Amino acid sequence: MASSSAVLYYSLRGGEFSKSKNLISASNRPLTVAIPLHRRPHKNGSVFASISVSSPAVRTGPDDLVASILSKVVALGIEGVTDFVTQTDRGVLLTKDKHKEVAEVAQELQKYCVREPVKCPLIFGEWDVVYCSNPTSPGGGYRSAIGRLFFRAKEMTQVVEAPDIVRNKVSFSALGFLDGEVSLKGKLKALDDKWIQVVFEPPELRVGALEFQYGGESEVKLEITYIDDKVRLGKGSRGSLFVFERIRNSV
Repeated sequence: MASSSAVLYYSLRGGEFSKSKNLISASNRPLTVAIPLHRRPHKNGSVFASISVSSPAVRTGPDDLVASILSKVVALGIEGVTDFVTQTDRGVLLTKDKHKEVAEVAQELQKYCVREPVKCPLIFGEWDVVYCSNPTSPGGGYRSAIGRLFFRAKEMTQVVEAPDIVRNKVSFSALGFLDGEVSLKGKLKALDDKWIQVVFEPPELRVGALEFQYGGESEVKLEITYIDDKVRLGKGSRGSLFVFERIRNSV
C-alpha cells in the first residue's frame, strides 16, 4: 500500500430543522444563512442544517461551522437512506462545487483552531473518517475508481492512543459478500505546533479466515488545522483535506 494510503483518518443525526435569517453584508445586500433549531425529528427522517460562508461579511461561530461541514460531507439528503456516510461515500460522490464548499468551511474553522493543536489532549480517542478531498488518500488502491468496483468501504476509523500510538483500520466488503479489513499501527511524532508525522508498520490484511502482513513501512505527515470535542480537520503534505468525527474520547 502506498504511503498515501496510510493517512490519518458520526454522522450528524437528529431532528434539526433550519430557519433562515437575513444578514446584511458589506455591500448591503441581504444574505440568507440557515440557523439550526432543535425540534422533534420528522417521522420520515432527519433534515440537516447548512450554513454558507461564501461571504466573509457573515460571521458564524465554530459550532455553526462544525454543524455545517458535517452536513456537507455526511449527507446528500437521499430520502429513505439512513447510512449518511455511505450517501457521500466519504466525499467521493460530492460534486466539484460541493468540495469547494467544504474547503471554504474548513478554511473558516481554521481561524478557531487552538494555538498548539498537536499538544491538545483532544487529539486522543477514536475517530471516524467522514471526508477526504482525495478518495485514494485514506485507503490507497482500495479507494481508487477501479478498487471501489470490487471493494465497498464499510468503516474507516483511527484510534490515537497516548502518548504516541496511532491505529488505522479500513473494513470493507469484497465483491459484495467477502468481508475483510486492512489495519496499520504507527508511531506519532510532533514536528512542530501543528504538524505531525506518523511512521506505520507494514499493513495487515484480513480477508475471511486469511490474515497476513504485506508491503513495508509507510510514512505520512499531517497538519492539524482544527480540533474540538466533536471533529478534527487535517491537511496532508500533498494538500488533501480530511474531516474526522469523534466516536469515543481517549482510549
